[in-house]
Amino acid sequence: MPSFDVTSEVEMPALNNAIDSANRKITNRYDFKGTDARVEHNDKLLTLHGDNDFQLEQMKAILLPELTAKKIDVRCLQEEKVQKVGGNKVKQEIRVRVGVEQDLAKKIVKLIKDGKVKVQAAIQGESIRVTGKKRDDLQECIALVRREITDYPLQYENFRD
Repeated sequence: MPSFDVTSEVEMPALNNAIDSANRKITNRYDFKGTDARVEHNDKLLTLHGDNDFQLEQMKAILLPELTAKKIDVRCLQEEKVQKVGGNKVKQEIRVRVGVEQDLAKKIVKLIKDGKVKVQAAIQGESIRVTGKKRDDLQECIALVRREITDYPLQYENFRD
């Protein structure tokens, strides 16, 4: 039976390269001289450190185009609140969302079932396996999910006949 998986992945080497490039640009900028402005990366968590909120916004303005240049979809980033850190320093955490979250997976499965497409969808961990009898039904299913889910980056992998 033909099948495919709906997943959401981020290439970690590309993410590391984008963060390194953004850090180089931040250290070379004149308005960041003598400050503690930097982007730290720990697995699936980015931490922006700066002297004030304005610096954090400037750092995001540097980081986001770097991520886009490395073909990382910025919709996978989830910004947390800005936190005060001793004195006049601030930091902001940005989570890199990898995998299809449980709530979104249930929403996609319900969307596929309500779409009256002749396929079966099953949640498998952080991905969704969709199977059907015809390749055209699977392609119709992909088009349906692409049309309806626009706020989260999804990839359609392991397309098999």
